[in-house]
Amino acid sequence: MPKSTRIADTTVAERIEIVRAWIPEDEAMGGCDIDLWEFFDDYIKGKKEIAECNAAFAEALGL
Repeated sequence: MPKSTRIADTTVAERIEIVRAWIPEDEAMGGCDIDLWEFFDDYIKGKKEIAECNAAFAEALGL
């Protein structure tokens, strides 16, 4: 895994691996309607940094 998760410091393949590492292998998110692949799609595609994805999600929840 790269030392930095910033878009400028990673490739698409590295960003996919970063997100894959965050997705639990078990059913820890069972019953949850959050699709982490969709949630971080803009990050994977290099459109938004992780912090921007998180901020957009928090804003959508009214946090």
